Amino acid sequence: MKKGVKYLLTSAIGIGLLAGCNQGAVPEKAEQPEQKVLAAETNKVAAIAPHKDLNQEPVSLKVERVGPNEVNVEMTSQITDIEIDKGKMYKAWTFNGEAPGPVVVVNEGDTINFTLKNMDPAIPHSMDFHAVHSAPSKDFANVQPDETGTFSYPANKPGVFMYHCGTSPVLSHIANGMHGTIIVKPKDGYPTDKEIDREYTIIQNEWYKYNDLDDFTNGVPSHVVFSTKALKEGDPNTNGDTFTLKDKPLLAKVGDKVRIYVNNVGPNEVSSFHVVGTVFDDVYIDGNPFNRFKGLQTVMLPASGGAVVEFTVTRVGSYPIVTHQFNHAQKGAVAILKVTETGEDDGKATMSH
Repeated sequence: MKKGVKYLLTSAIGIGLLAGCNQGAVPEKAEQPEQKVLAAETNKVAAIAPHKDLNQEPVSLKVERVGPNEVNVEMTSQITDIEIDKGKMYKAWTFNGEAPGPVVVVNEGDTINFTLKNMDPAIPHSMDFHAVHSAPSKDFANVQPDETGTFSYPANKPGVFMYHCGTSPVLSHIANGMHGTIIVKPKDGYPTDKEIDREYTIIQNEWYKYNDLDDFTNGVPSHVVFSTKALKEGDPNTNGDTFTLKDKPLLAKVGDKVRIYVNNVGPNEVSSFHVVGTVFDDVYIDGNPFNRFKGLQTVMLPASGGAVVEFTVTRVGSYPIVTHQFNHAQKGAVAILKVTETGEDDGKATMSH
């Protein structure tokens, strides 16, 4: 496709998104009631034309340290089908084919040289890292379809931060799947580092009607979900769905002190993060070691808010991880931490909420 034609198509799609259009929908008067029911039961998305039948394979995150305080990070923006509930697929707008995207880990004081390859054939995308100091109009600028953009900025504050696409309308890009977490490790660590036996990430996000800006804006989520992202090779790595972290629980051993990097990427709802059966020994709000609290039962996370929570598991059993806004737990925001004598899965059934 010629560049001029591509940009014209992009503009047309952008106008449709701003209007909250669900392109490709059959006029309601053309369907009989039984046809509507059958269509709803198929769980098929009505993708915009350039995304129809497009399902791009996930591309691995690239992180390369090139100096003591400099790191190169390369990511993709792409269209990939995500199973958000058993049998229900969502044609997500993603970073690296994951929703939420892969966790990015850097150190306090790093300069991030960031490259975004936009594999979306029709829509511009961008990157907004909450962890950096930047000029958004320049450093979070759009990358056009089938093009690549490179940006550089410092990450001078430690913590657990959200990242997301910042292209207008931002709500459409985040709600369609373009969100994730960047962890900036504190240069002097956390006071509790030597006590930690296990580390995980938990990210909460919401799903709405596919690519429906009106529902994103005025509706309530159909699903509120958890995912975990790999901090190192071999760690579990899941998309935001209602079932994986119940079917394949996270693991710990009796007596372990567990650290969770938690982030609520929204886009709209608040999270009341809670682990059933324990009390948080230490909590670092937004993941900053200066924001330390002890003995909390629940951590309130606004949309984009993060934290580091630490707790000790003292008995064998299943520990549900939930948002204590139980209408959202009912919609899927539950994970299970299974605690055994050995720290390995014993194959026994788990309880949930």
